[in-house]
Amino acid sequence: MTVSFSHKFTFLAFVTAILIAGIGTHARAQDAAVSPGPGEVVADATSTIMAVVAEAPDYFDEDPQRYFDAIGAELDKVVDFRSFARGVMGKYASSDRVRSLNKEQTDQLRNQLEQFTDVLRASLISTYARGLLAFGGVKLDLGDVEMAPNSNRVASVSQFVKSEDGKVYTLKYQMGQYKDGRWRLRNMIIENINLGEIYRSQFEAAADEAGGDLDRVIAQWTDTDVETPTEEQ
Repeated sequence: MTVSFSHKFTFLAFVTAILIAGIGTHARAQDAAVSPGPGEVVADATSTIMAVVAEAPDYFDEDPQRYFDAIGAELDKVVDFRSFARGVMGKYASSDRVRSLNKEQTDQLRNQLEQFTDVLRASLISTYARGLLAFGGVKLDLGDVEMAPNSNRVASVSQFVKSEDGKVYTLKYQMGQYKDGRWRLRNMIIENINLGEIYRSQFEAAADEAGGDLDRVIAQWTDTDVETPTEEQ
């Protein structure tokens, strides 16, 4: 099978996953008696997000910041950017590394994590919001929900994305149920490409190349640094 993604589609898919996995849970959080399953979260939030994107072209040219602010406000409600940033930093922010540092080094790493969180948040909101707008006409169909064999708090939700040119992409949202009962996104796979691993490997490669100089990596980080592997016939 040939797997080929545009970089722009990768942007769309990842931010859609974050929004779908987060906003659906946020919308139901006020009712503690209701704990929608992972499939419900994806289905309910998909319609909400696509409605927001559908309205954006009416004002985007005159007031693009309004759109970015709206996306950012929603992301801030549902995404733990700090945890996500730490995951992307991988071994450079691992528990093992933290335990090996002295207080001064730990404080430095904490500051670097905060800086990277801000950088990652800004780039995600800007770049991925544009990706969502560019792909506003896609069709999304929900597939099966598969519960993990060894846990009823871990699930994988399939979704099929049909682009305007007729191509169909299979997405898998890897989700977990947290102590508050809500389901949140943990990772995402596009046609067998694990996006969480891609982000982490790109950060670690840049840090290795910089000799562990995280300040340099963070200062130079942009989403264009994140490359998606492509298979050609």
